[in-house]
Amino acid sequence: MKDEGIDIDIDIAAVLAGKVRPFGPKGLPSGIAKIVVDGPVKVTTLGLDIDEQGDPKHHGGPEKAIHHYPRDHYHAWRESLTAQGGEVGVLDHAGAFGENLSTQGLTEADICIGDRFRIGTALVEVSQARQPCWKLNHRFGFAGMSRAVQESGRTGWYYRVIEEGEVSSGDRLVLVARPYPQWSLQRLLHVLYVDRLNYAALAEMAELPPLAESWRKLARQRVANHVVEDMERRLAGG
Repeated sequence: MKDEGIDIDIDIAAVLAGKVRPFGPKGLPSGIAKIVVDGPVKVTTLGLDIDEQGDPKHHGGPEKAIHHYPRDHYHAWRESLTAQGGEVGVLDHAGAFGENLSTQGLTEADICIGDRFRIGTALVEVSQARQPCWKLNHRFGFAGMSRAVQESGRTGWYYRVIEEGEVSSGDRLVLVARPYPQWSLQRLLHVLYVDRLNYAALAEMAELPPLAESWRKLARQRVANHVVEDMERRLAGG
């Protein structure tokens, strides 16, 4: 059930998809380079049917079917990358972060785990925030980009697909259910990356039904082991 007083109904500025191409200094396969798609795109349980991922072990799949990144964050990234000598040109167009949906007016502070949205004729559910990886470092020409995304909380998020359908740029993104208003993505990211051994919050997180199982498992492991997992390989690569 949607909370009374909560109303999200915004324009999907762009729907994006990409093909797998060699990426980075080692030419590893990646579909991070997305371009705007004209016309309706079929939304399946594995994501947009014309979208590709180069590393299916860590990207894509039912729990990461569609990636949403707010265009709202682009200005702040342009400023910080300019200061760091990074590549700002990639921010000239939507798709800089490999997102499938680009919007304005909706950020991690406004989204909760388990939120259900109608996008075009498809129904999707927020499953997790993004855990940034080393590919962003190469994408933006700044070795600390993945860490900066993590520390900023400007990560974007993923949807699982509840009902397949079609979506087009210019369609509306409409909130239809919010079962866990106490678990905004902002709070989730705070527990994951800031208040990292808050056992009460972790225990609650581990029992959050719509949260992707990999995140629930991570919470259980922190509670059991009293230690935070090593994030360095994900952030720096190697």
